[in-house]
Amino acid sequence: MTPISSFAGDLRSALMFITILPAGKDVRFSPLGMIRCFPVVGLILGGLLAALDCGASLLWSDPVVAILDMLFLVAVTGAFHLDGLGDAADGLFSHRSRERALEIMKDSSTGMMGLVAIIAILAVKTAGIYAVKTECSSSAVLVFLFIVPALSRGSMLFGIRFLQYGRKNTGTGHDLFEKKLPAKDFIWLLPVIVMALSLGIKGIVLVLAFGVTVGLLLYFYKVKMGCITGDMLGAMTEVSEAVLFLVAGAFV
Repeated sequence: MTPISSFAGDLRSALMFITILPAGKDVRFSPLGMIRCFPVVGLILGGLLAALDCGASLLWSDPVVAILDMLFLVAVTGAFHLDGLGDAADGLFSHRSRERALEIMKDSSTGMMGLVAIIAILAVKTAGIYAVKTECSSSAVLVFLFIVPALSRGSMLFGIRFLQYGRKNTGTGHDLFEKKLPAKDFIWLLPVIVMALSLGIKGIVLVLAFGVTVGLLLYFYKVKMGCITGDMLGAMTEVSEAVLFLVAGAFV
């Protein structure tokens, strides 16, 4: 298999895993290979988001478009990461032992903490997108809509690389942790970071915020659980995306 065909297969696998976008027929599920493609999937989502935003902005005001952008991100991912956020919040904030918290996360029902976390993140994300649209130039808006989904999905690479998986032989994310993620698999984050830095001071602040957010989440997971799960990876994506949109829209 050539490197190009291998990458194409891994990208299709990643699309199938974390979005509802069509990935073609006979997709080869590649849990370890597809991880490097998560930022690329984020760029695809960001491109679609930017296109939607342009079209919707011709018909509605910025507050309405911000809500539509947020709903698009929920729909195009099948609420996959949101489900993880809700389960992770229920477990992490249950004030129970590590083992009991893992059991709570595995429960498919969403508790009060999970519901609060989901509502809060969606509200912050919507506010952030609205701020981007009102505080940034038209070209900067498109770039931020393009790269923030890529950065947020890139956050999962750090969780997979630096924390151990918390379940034994089970769980949605189990196959992603069969071996340590090599540093070369971070390569597709580099062009995203370069695009962010091209925006000047706001881009620099965005990249710094990305590093701080990911670092704080990993530290919290390490102290609280000493491990990570698929639900916690989903929570990383949602929290990172909300924070980055909010930072991108800040007056700098």
